[in-house]
Amino acid sequence: MAPTQAYRTVVLLLWALVALNGWVCRGLFWDGASFLAIVLDTHTINDFYPARAHVAWVTQTPVLLLARAGVTDTHLLSMVYSATLFALPTTLYQLALWRARADPVLLGAVVAIVALVYLPTSFFIIGEYHTTYAAATAATTILLTGKRFSRCDGALLCVLGALCLASYEAMVYLGPFLAAATLWSMVRARTTDNVARLLGGLAALAFLGGAVVALRTIIEYWDHDYFTRVRHATFDFWQDLQFIVPLVGLGILSFLSLVWPTWLKGRAPLVAVGVVAALLMSTIWFRQLLNPEAMIFPPAHYVARTGAGGVLLAFLTAMWVHAVWRANPPRLLAVLRDPLVGRRLVAAMLVLVLAAAVPDLALSRLWVGYLDYFRGVVTSRSGLVSSSELPMGQWPYRLFAQDWTYPALSVLLRSAPGQGIVVAPKDYRSFPPFEPSCGTVPRLDGYRWSG
Repeated sequence: MAPTQAYRTVVLLLWALVALNGWVCRGLFWDGASFLAIVLDTHTINDFYPARAHVAWVTQTPVLLLARAGVTDTHLLSMVYSATLFALPTTLYQLALWRARADPVLLGAVVAIVALVYLPTSFFIIGEYHTTYAAATAATTILLTGKRFSRCDGALLCVLGALCLASYEAMVYLGPFLAAATLWSMVRARTTDNVARLLGGLAALAFLGGAVVALRTIIEYWDHDYFTRVRHATFDFWQDLQFIVPLVGLGILSFLSLVWPTWLKGRAPLVAVGVVAALLMSTIWFRQLLNPEAMIFPPAHYVARTGAGGVLLAFLTAMWVHAVWRANPPRLLAVLRDPLVGRRLVAAMLVLVLAAAVPDLALSRLWVGYLDYFRGVVTSRSGLVSSSELPMGQWPYRLFAQDWTYPALSVLLRSAPGQGIVVAPKDYRSFPPFEPSCGTVPRLDGYRWSG
């Protein structure tokens, strides 16, 4: 398959997922319901966490503008909010794919990032890390593909740097990487355009600033209960089957390629990736084939986000090495740069990203059933409804249940005042929300769910 065809296929898939996930309101999963409810209730941006505020400004502004314009249909607002959450990283990944489309090795790496970093963690789309990871990928491809450091590239990097300045704690390591890559690109290009150099310098400072903000946040919240749990779960990414299956598969294939680079010249790698892809698609049946706990699990997307950041840094580093090491490259790089091998690499990664979309679609289908059930409970009852009376711990509802977001989700799904509000019979002290307001019952006077 030609790299341009693969590029178009991946872009089409990503935007199809934006449309689908917006339609089924997947942005309401877990914290998403609380975030949207707070925005509608207060008519302000919910940027309670300054270290990630820039992502909140971008993703919440469209729905806030609609609310201020008088839109009161929470179904429509939920679709817009969900679509915005998916559209932002998708736009950035499309930019990265577009810039890498002429280099099969770089294109294959970006497609692999979509398959291993984005899709396996995307059910928790409310996570700001999606934007950070996508922005880092886009910035890296801009820096590696520009023959000269132009004003346009500098402006794009400044925008990405401003976005990353307050985005996610992963900037503590991505920030220095991007700043160094920016300075290297400027030196390599030997640009004499003072405007371009100024823009590049500002972008590098913004990336470093993002690292400083992330470091200060980590230090400030190091002993916070929430961050303590996050640290302890750093290596629990194995719980995410959609992440660990392709990661282990590509890890084995990468080791073989390092030891025996010439095997990439044959069709064996395509067959091997096909096996990994088949195994990845079959994860939706692991629960029936193995045991009830071996299942695709949306909360595991949240758990795997830290591991995904490490994988992203490895990919970006490998892309940089490919761009830098031109004279007397190691055997592996020389083989990868063969046009036929490059096309097969892109084709293999395309197969993997298509396979990664299968469990994602399966989870979306289950999410629709959960949302329909939850709304049925809300609209058929009145007053407070104890979650202990509901089968939230049973399959498949347990995949999406989060007790402290029940009230916000209930209010968003109501079609009339006085309908039921699901609450958990606990004080939330054992596993409280990071922001206390997320566990409260929003008023949302005048809003209703239609359709």
